[in-house]
Amino acid sequence: MKLSDVQRRLQAPFSSHLVGWKPTAFTKDRSRALLLAYVDARTVQDRLDAICPDAWSFEIEVIPGTTSPTVKGRLTVLGVAREDIGEAGEGEYGTLKAAASDALKRCAVQFGIGRYLYDLPKTWADWNDAKREPLHTPELPEWARPDFERSPGGAHIVQAMDQLRYEIPVDLDLQREVYRHLKAALQSLEPESGRAA
Repeated sequence: MKLSDVQRRLQAPFSSHLVGWKPTAFTKDRSRALLLAYVDARTVQDRLDAICPDAWSFEIEVIPGTTSPTVKGRLTVLGVAREDIGEAGEGEYGTLKAAASDALKRCAVQFGIGRYLYDLPKTWADWNDAKREPLHTPELPEWARPDFERSPGGAHIVQAMDQLRYEIPVDLDLQREVYRHLKAALQSLEPESGRAA
């Protein structure tokens, strides 16, 4: 297998529920925020594991003398390597772990993983400053969602499958959540039969 064989799968949009939103600017009263879409490092690792589980590696080298933890990351996928810098930022997240995660995501973008997120339009949203999150999660445009989310019920099926990925949940609330997603998926595929049930 070569990198060119899996390039489209690496570049495919992520499920909407895996895309997070972080603020980059606020209004003076902090009631609205300019949001950027992102995926976390674990999501990137899951994508690599799903496509080429035994054919990728990631290494970091700490860069000394910087004001916040900074590393040079090297991601190798199917024998092809890409490098980039990762910075930890300031405050409570200013750790080497944060810098390594940043470097992994930046290297992954060079392989096309999550690169489409940079093409999203700037999004202003109402902001809950106490909870440090948007009041409502912005909706991704259709082109930035995977094919299965563009079909009726697809997103609900994926949510249910994610919850069932390792085992049937023992917790009754989680079982109900899986049931709700599957029921919503079936109703969206056949609305008439869903109403009759």
